[in-house]
Amino acid sequence: MIVRSMWRRLSAAVTRGAIICAAAMIGGTHAQPIVTVVMSGLDNPRGLAFGPEGALYVAEAGRGGEGPCFFNSAGEFRCYGPTAAITRLWHGEQVRVVTGLPSHAPPGGVFAGGPNDIAFQGVGGMFVTMGLGNDPQLIRPLPGAPGNVLGTLLQVNAAGGWRVVADIAAYEAAVDPNGGLIDSNPYGVLGEPGSRLVVDAGANALFRVAADGTIATVAVFPSRPTRSTDSVPTAVAVGPDGAYYVGESTGVPFAAGAARIYRVVEGLQPEVYLDGFKMIIDLAFGDDGTMYVLQFATGPVFFTGPGELIRVAPDGSRSVVLGGLNFPTSVAVGVDGALYVTNRGITPGLGEVLRISQ
Repeated sequence: MIVRSMWRRLSAAVTRGAIICAAAMIGGTHAQPIVTVVMSGLDNPRGLAFGPEGALYVAEAGRGGEGPCFFNSAGEFRCYGPTAAITRLWHGEQVRVVTGLPSHAPPGGVFAGGPNDIAFQGVGGMFVTMGLGNDPQLIRPLPGAPGNVLGTLLQVNAAGGWRVVADIAAYEAAVDPNGGLIDSNPYGVLGEPGSRLVVDAGANALFRVAADGTIATVAVFPSRPTRSTDSVPTAVAVGPDGAYYVGESTGVPFAAGAARIYRVVEGLQPEVYLDGFKMIIDLAFGDDGTMYVLQFATGPVFFTGPGELIRVAPDGSRSVVLGGLNFPTSVAVGVDGALYVTNRGITPGLGEVLRISQ
């Protein structure tokens, strides 16, 4: 599906990424934020989450490796390597607490595929989505490759060990919820008591994974041929009203204003809650009900223009918290009231996490 061409074009576009610049303010009277780098040297950093002890964790998709190698369905040459990781920031110390997770990337390691997001549920309950971005039959049969881990939901224990708890890609291949080409890419994950919610950017769907690993479809998001673009949902968050909110990146040509946020109540059809965004990559809510929307890019089409963090107040008014971001990939709200954003999210060795105090 269209998400595959997104990944290919992003690999070529990374060198055109913008650096952090002064925040642009649209409406409101918010003071300009103070931005500091709290984590650095990351390999393709993706999802952020705070653990039950208060530490900040980030998923690193790695930089691929020496192989085995393959051509994906978009014709891109990629190689495997055990270079993906989960990194923790705790009391100012940055440490990789989980290593050796599978990663695949083109030569140079730009826009690696691997861990996409993290969620916690209680002590010892770390859950990680492993991206795929293809029909699993094109990647998983490769001899000697750890492809069976891609396209799954992992549970990670306190010692750094992990196990597959749900095969999202196999479920999508069997059920085909959106009735299109088989293309699974588990992306955002939300932890809840007794289950996990997983957004599949390839399947254009929201899945629920029960404690026993059983998977069920919660919602499917409108895509071609009912609209001019693919959906490519990337993020899920629970709002102050208890409903789920899902943001989408959309597909080619990734036109500005085409991305939507859906409000999802289980058992009902998703409803458009907000629209007019560009390439939403993550969502988060503050304690006061403020929604934070992270845009991967802001240009008119494709991956042009820097990334941007937008504040949506409970009354619906919007303002830009921080512009000039370089392919940001995740946002989290800290207990200290600050916002945390992964920046340079599709580059090896240059990824970072920013703390934004308002």
